[in-house]
Parts: sequence; structure tokens; C-alpha cells
Amino acid sequence: MLWTDNTGPLLQIIQRGAASRISDLKFIELELVKFLQSPVYSQMIAGEKYYRGEHDILRRKRMVIGEKGELEEVKNLPNNKVVDNQYAKLVDQKVNYLMAKPVTFETEGDQYGELLQTIFNKRFMRTLRNLGEDALNGGLAWLHPYYNDRGELVFQRFPAYEILPFWADADHTILDCAVRVYQVEAYEGTTEVTLTKVEIYDKQGIHRFEIKGTSLVPDPDHPSGTHMLIEDADGNVQGYNWERIPLIAFKFNNKEIPLIRRVKSLQDGINDLLSDFKNNMQEDARNTILVLKNYDGTNLGEFRRNLAQYGVVKVRYDGEAKGGVETLEITVNAENYKVILELLKKAIIENGRGYDAKDERMGGNPNQMNIQSMYSDIDLDANGMETEFQAAFEELLWFVNTHLTNAGQGDYGGQTVNVIFNRDILINESESIENCSKSIGVISKETIVGQHPWTTNVKMELQRIADEKAQEQAEMDEYREAFGKAGGGGNEE
Repeated sequence: MLWTDNTGPLLQIIQRGAASRISDLKFIELELVKFLQSPVYSQMIAGEKYYRGEHDILRRKRMVIGEKGELEEVKNLPNNKVVDNQYAKLVDQKVNYLMAKPVTFETEGDQYGELLQTIFNKRFMRTLRNLGEDALNGGLAWLHPYYNDRGELVFQRFPAYEILPFWADADHTILDCAVRVYQVEAYEGTTEVTLTKVEIYDKQGIHRFEIKGTSLVPDPDHPSGTHMLIEDADGNVQGYNWERIPLIAFKFNNKEIPLIRRVKSLQDGINDLLSDFKNNMQEDARNTILVLKNYDGTNLGEFRRNLAQYGVVKVRYDGEAKGGVETLEITVNAENYKVILELLKKAIIENGRGYDAKDERMGGNPNQMNIQSMYSDIDLDANGMETEFQAAFEELLWFVNTHLTNAGQGDYGGQTVNVIFNRDILINESESIENCSKSIGVISKETIVGQHPWTTNVKMELQRIADEKAQEQAEMDEYREAFGKAGGGGNEE
């Protein structure tokens, strides 16, 4: 049975009767139209555009009050469109704070940990960082595990605006199915065209379509099929399906609210303020209002042309009707703009929960408490985002463990994995090193080494310490042996 809301058991497009299949596709068509016209989709697109620097200010027109009292566009006045992209700075701060350093996986056995490090390699860490960027811009992002042509388990990320999910629960934790809509460039003869592709992910496989007009038709270039195609030892290709839908949601927060919703008005205010200030500074000829008396000309356009071209204007002086030009000065107070700009930038940092690297608390030699105070706001978002990403990793690890089992590398389904995000936070190194020194004999050496600011790999560092001690002991034994032989020879004489 097909349900018509997106929070209940929903949509399994399988080989059924023709009438039922058409009904399913029609439902998808209607849901796609609703999704692409929704405020949620608009915010996802806005987040991506604002990160790239495509702000609303770039489409602004210079407007004045016309003869009939209505606003109309004018093109003979400066219309600067300044973008001060504080939003992109916030996104970069958050994603680099949480995911600039490689994620650590704590496992029960070393062999399992080594296998995970092989799968979650540097290429995956780059994908994970980009996934965090997509999640901030769109509220959530999607990861698709699949096998490439070489039979390797790899991961592809999908931005939020490409995926229309249908959840089986109100908390959006169980995915019933999902629809991906995206565009590709192609050629029809020698003409370049844009094709809109649609992929429906469910437990029966991936069903591929194209949008023709307002209808979904089977994709002639990529037919529907299973989740993956695997070649066996004899060279035969066989299709297989995962037991779960191969899409994992990585959320910015549990409400799936993108960062742009918090700060868009503040970002637009900054852009408007800087653009208006530049406009006012360039309107030097208009900073003075001219009061004309007995102007010897036909219209104001001629007056402006004469003033700009010759620097003079002609006026009449007829007895009592004295001609002349008087001025009213309008001063642009740059300090007003500066104060408002500082308030807006402070507001966007607070509402976006970032941090100000130029904070006065960071002057001199700040202690660790001052540093943690500066990071308190960004920690709020990082904590929530880390919780959501750790839950997503549980889903992802199911696919990884299934892959390892099928590849004959071991069954690790019951093992616990602790996913640790190593945050990139400024610290007072001297204070941290001193605390590590004072902790010797109180806590384990491994914990102390892990907290030392110069440590990048705890196991490797402990091994280096052990190797150094072994080398020192070997040198000492060699010295004692040589000294003992020399002393013994002297006694014999």
C-alpha cells in the first residue's frame, strides 16, 4: 500500500501490476515537484550559493522614487555589489574545527582497527570533510557506499538538495526509500542539452528514470538494477542488493536546519551596508544638493551635463530676480558605518556560533580557560554535529562490516567501535606540557602521551619511546661490557 506522507512506511517500487507501477511513479512526480518548490529546498540551494559567494546582493538594482511615487530602477547611479562572505568563514571554521584532523577509530582488536584504517583512508577523510561542508550548507548530507570497477568499496557523497528522503519514523532515523534528482550535460547531435535524471533507492535496488516534460520515463542510458554488480572468479557479473538502503544521512543537527537559516539576514545586512557605503562615497557629485535660482537652461539634464563638462553653469540676473547656485552639503559619516558593521559581524559570529580569532581574550599569552571561553559557542554546534555524525558512522559501519565479511576478512559485526573526532582547537602548549609533566605517576603513560600537544599518533609515539629506551639500554650494556673487560684485563696483569 502506498502512503501519501513522508513519515510513514512508504514507496517500494517493485515489479507489480502496470496500473500500480504508474500510480507509484505519479506519486514520485508530485512529491518531486513539491520538494523542488519547497522552502526547505530553497534554503539548501541558498546555503550552497552563499558559500560559493553567490549572494543576493549581486542581483540588487538601484531604485529611486519615480514621478508617480513608485520605485523604479535607475542605471546612472553607482550600484556597487560588495560581498563580504562571513558565512563561508563560519562554515570553514566549523568543518575544520571538527574534521580537519583525521578521525580516530578505537576498536577491540588491532586487526579490525587496521582494516578500518585501510577503508577510511585519507581519500575518505577528504570525503568526510566535504560531507561536513555539505551538511552545514544543507542541514544534512548523504553518503552512498558502492563498489567501483575494481571491486573496491568506495563512497560517494550527495548534497542535500539532490535527495528527497522518505522516512519510516518521525525522528528521521530509519530510511524507507529515497529519490535522487540531479542534472547532467549531454549532446543531442551537436547541441548541448541538460538532462534531469531521477534515481529511486529502495531495498529492491536502484530504479533510474529521466524527466520528460512532467513525467518520469525509464532512463535509456542507465537501466534500473540492483545496488551493486560484482564479478566473480570466473568473470561472471552478478547483481546483489544490500539488506539496507545504501544511503546514510550525516546531519548538521537533529532538526536538519542549515546554517544559512540562522545568519542569512545578517550576511545580507553586511553586504548591503558595505555596498551602500561605497555607493555614497562614489556619488561625490551628489553629496552636494544644488539649489538653482533663475537657471539659464532648458532642463536639469542639460544643467548636469554643463556642470560635468565645463564646470560652470549659466544663470540669469534680472534686477530683483537674482540668479545663482547655492549648495546643501551632505556628509557621509564613515564612523556610523564602521559601528554598524562591527555590530553585524559580532551578531553573525554569535548567531552562527563561530569564534572571533581576533578576540581581545587572545591577546598576550592567554591561558587555557580564555581559549576555551572563546571556543564555547562553536563547541555547542560541534557537540551536536559530532553526535549526529557518530550515529551516522554506526550505519556506515554496518556496510563496512558486511563488506569485510563477504570479502572473507573476518566477521566484526558484534565489535564496538568508538569514533573519535579530534578537534582542531588552539591550546596554550606551555600550560598543557606542564600539566602532562605533573600527571606522571598519577595516570597512565598512554593517556599522558595522548594529551601531549606534540603527539600525532599515540601508538607510534609510545613505540618510539620504547625503542629509544631499548637503544639506550643496549648502549649502556655495551658500555658496561666493554668497561668490565677492560677492568678485568687490568687485574690479571
